[in-house]
Amino acid sequence: MILEGIVTTTNDDGSVHIAPMGPIVDEGISRLRLRPYQTSTTLKNLVRSRQGVFHVTDDVELLARAAVGRLETLPRLIPGSRRDIWVLADACRWFAFEVREIDLSEPRACLIAEVVERGVLRDFLGFNRAKHAVVEAAILATRVNFLPAETITAEMRRLAVLVEKTAGPAEDRAFAFLEDFLRHALDDQRENAADPEFHPSRPGASSAP
Repeated sequence: MILEGIVTTTNDDGSVHIAPMGPIVDEGISRLRLRPYQTSTTLKNLVRSRQGVFHVTDDVELLARAAVGRLETLPRLIPGSRRDIWVLADACRWFAFEVREIDLSEPRACLIAEVVERGVLRDFLGFNRAKHAVVEAAILATRVNFLPAETITAEMRRLAVLVEKTAGPAEDRAFAFLEDFLRHALDDQRENAADPEFHPSRPGASSAP
């Protein structure tokens, strides 16, 4: 199954990179199959270091901002027992992993990783419909360069109903942030479409994760 969460990796300069990711996991979460885009920072870091941490979290605000690379400040991090491993302090569960196999033959790379350490930091609050809606909206935001504007607008209207009915303050803020991001991104696309030298990005061209 695909389990949505957040991956932390370490950049060349030692800083921490945070990106949402939905790896395919087994029932015991002992192995991960990650599929980052070839242009992503996450892939670059994993190819170099061969290690990272996958987090299960109900913090949809962090997920929303990480999805589009708009984290003004990093969340609190805890150093792991291994060098260059960082754990999100407010995650529910975390799984440190080592990459065993890398396939770069497709636009989305395929990495097979083995979980080598794990921990529990707090109870999982749970996902209501609004939290699910924010996750779906975040996925739309990462695909804004190659999904039709009409599709994105229609999906956001549908998701907005779920948020209005079931959201708490955090979900409201996260969804409003994504609405604003998508509004500006689509406006920019409309302006660029009038430019004869403008060429839309190919699927998978986003490098944010």
